[in-house]
Amino acid sequence: MAPHMDRLGYWGRVTSTIDWCEENYVVSFYIAEFWNTVSNLIMILPPIYGAIQTFRDGLEFRYVCSFLGLSVVGVGSWCFHMTLQYKMQLMDELPMIYSTCVFVYCLYECFKQQNKIGFIPIALLLFFSVSVTLVYLQWKEPVFHQVMYGTLVACLVIRSIYIVTWVYPWLRPLCYTSLGIFMLGFFFWNMDNFYCGTLRNARYNLPPVVGAVTQFHAWWHILTGLGSYLHILLSLQIRTTYLKYRPKVKFLCGVWPTLHIEPQKTS
Repeated sequence: MAPHMDRLGYWGRVTSTIDWCEENYVVSFYIAEFWNTVSNLIMILPPIYGAIQTFRDGLEFRYVCSFLGLSVVGVGSWCFHMTLQYKMQLMDELPMIYSTCVFVYCLYECFKQQNKIGFIPIALLLFFSVSVTLVYLQWKEPVFHQVMYGTLVACLVIRSIYIVTWVYPWLRPLCYTSLGIFMLGFFFWNMDNFYCGTLRNARYNLPPVVGAVTQFHAWWHILTGLGSYLHILLSLQIRTTYLKYRPKVKFLCGVWPTLHIEPQKTS
């Protein structure tokens, strides 16, 4: 990670345990990491629309929670990168665990009766979330959080690949698109961490707009936000197909994918 910068802005001294590679308070006096902040819009606005559409279609509340959970992660990440304060860091990192637990529940309970609540999976995921929270509040080690988050993502990947391999193979394109975009974001996340010095030196010799493209942690937000959104669509399509609805992917403004459900069930 990048060292804490001497430059101070509106939010004062950095108190977070991580200071990312983007130079602090360069673009705005009020935003510590400008590009890392505004890139979270992709995790805030589209999932809110998805939650509204899911509610209007009368689908299970767990999927409304999935979309809203992704939005909460986006808001928390916005606050974290805007301020680089420890409390805001927790608003970013802990909701990542909680929302992914909702994703895991939806995907592993997708072949159950409609509106049936799996109390055992909920109890296990709740225990996992509380345990991670308590440990992380005492042991402020970002690697611990990253490993726990990675464990949940691995559970999603394994389950998704199983379903599109053995149950609904026609959903492979959506599954592998979601996974590929997420992994590309993970690649940029690592590039930002390991080559921070090189990236910063390159930005000094580039025009500001071109240099913004080298903010790879911002690309992590954009790509993982899109990948997570597509995963929710995949999970929702698996569930509605199993319940014999007629899910249909439509593109908002011809660009952004959304899932609409026909009002009548198939026979």
